[in-house]
Amino acid sequence: MSRRRVLLLAGLAVLLVALFVVATGTGGGDRGDPRDAGAVRWLGRLAGGGAEVDPATVRADCDREGDTLRVVGGCVLRVADPGGLRTLVLRGPGRFTVTAPAPGDADLTVRDEVEPGDDGQAVARIAVDGATEIAVSCPGGAACVVTIATS
Repeated sequence: MSRRRVLLLAGLAVLLVALFVVATGTGGGDRGDPRDAGAVRWLGRLAGGGAEVDPATVRADCDREGDTLRVVGGCVLRVADPGGLRTLVLRGPGRFTVTAPAPGDADLTVRDEVEPGDDGQAVARIAVDGATEIAVSCPGGAACVVTIATS
């Protein structure tokens, strides 16, 4: 084999190893959010923006101050069409429930009771690919605070 081919193959091998490292990430073993994986996060930054829903495109039928919602019993969020698959991120200091339609053509409604994690925050990530309504409710019909977040 010529020296040029050997160098080309060695360069290709280094590139493949680098792509593998980026794709698998170098984080600590948290398997919770696949978007935290190295390649997805890196490609998202490279594309120039997040894949999250802009909080300004979300309307709510409950009290709202900025991006913070005061939910008493329940609240319906109306998300404008984001123009592609995006993630609506909701955070709160306490437990809350989210009910949303599955994205795409699936005739399925997903319900999740979100509990605070080790950091004291309950986080819900809802896939949205068009204009949709998402129901948020508090345990026992009580009041809770939920923030529409960007990450």
